[in-house]
Amino acid sequence: MRFRGTGDALIRLLAQRAPPPFWHEMLVLAFSLLASPDYAPYAVVDQTVEAISRDKKGSAAAGKFVNALLRRYLREQSHWQQQLAHEPEAVWNYPDWWIRRLQSDYPQHWQHILRAGNALPPMTLRVNVRQQSRQHYLEQLHAAGIQALASSVADSAVVLERPVPVQHLPGFASGAVSVQDAAAQLAAPLLDLQAGQQVLDACAAPGGKTAHILESVDCELLALDHDEQRLQRVSDNLQRLQLSGQCRAGDAARPEGWAQGRHFDRILADVPCTASGIVRRHADIRWLRRESDIVQLATSAERILDALWSRLKPGGKLLLATCSVFPREGEQQARRFVQRHTDAVALPAPAQMLPDDDSYLAHLEHADSSIPDRLASTHDGFFYAVLEKRA
Repeated sequence: MRFRGTGDALIRLLAQRAPPPFWHEMLVLAFSLLASPDYAPYAVVDQTVEAISRDKKGSAAAGKFVNALLRRYLREQSHWQQQLAHEPEAVWNYPDWWIRRLQSDYPQHWQHILRAGNALPPMTLRVNVRQQSRQHYLEQLHAAGIQALASSVADSAVVLERPVPVQHLPGFASGAVSVQDAAAQLAAPLLDLQAGQQVLDACAAPGGKTAHILESVDCELLALDHDEQRLQRVSDNLQRLQLSGQCRAGDAARPEGWAQGRHFDRILADVPCTASGIVRRHADIRWLRRESDIVQLATSAERILDALWSRLKPGGKLLLATCSVFPREGEQQARRFVQRHTDAVALPAPAQMLPDDDSYLAHLEHADSSIPDRLASTHDGFFYAVLEKRA
């Protein structure tokens, strides 16, 4: 998925006719492997030909076609690399519309955002401060031979130098720690939570922010999500972390079906979005989205926000959160909300957080003493807006 734009472009340039979808996918895979120094070119070609010839969707003709195309690319590699330089999708490995959109929205930063989405993300943890301090958990990690450092983005965040299976993390099974990006860990603090408050986490699944709220303060929390299967993940997370909250399936845009007359002191609205800020963790997102999804998802989010506002107590706070970098889903969404609701006041918040592109790979490959400090600041792309309801 991280190489798909290049693979698609090479097929367009090399093939006289468009290959069937299955052949096309096999070629994209082969080209991505050929770009890596970890695979011998002759082995990639031979195994691709064998795989496509043996599969029921392939044939001897498919094998010959793939063999000829890959070997031609290897013979004339420098020529085709020069041709790729004129193909934006191949250079950046994003759809053309995505690149153009970021160029328009962020004329000074679009390259930064695209590079960040192509980088391998670090593994970031959230320490359960109900059980221990972040410093104490760092000491546990080091004792277990796992190198890590405190994040400068969020007070409970720890960044690992190398990802490890969660079962290798000290205390994971007993709820000492969870996996969560540092930017996502800002939601609970931004809610300005107080003990005993009525708190709603709308669109709660898979439950990372839900759990962080309950780790932060004793409150009466309702975790809402429209998908019952995804809601089960919230329950499982709370159980592992030894936390207690009510989970309920329901449509956030239709409070009459689940609110039962309740109003809340705090509402977390992690509304639907393109997830354009987390493509380094989910590389397929860029190829699954269409440009029209931005407006469609933003419109759906508007309905949810308007409905949730009716459930917020006077003097209460609603936190709008999205893991997107597109302004229509973040900054413009918040501005339009305040225009629609005269009783809404936007409070200071981090607003748009662009994904960090500090070189995680360089940290693994080079002993540069400046890199740990940069790694401590790494995070995904997020947007936050704190909206207070006038009393």
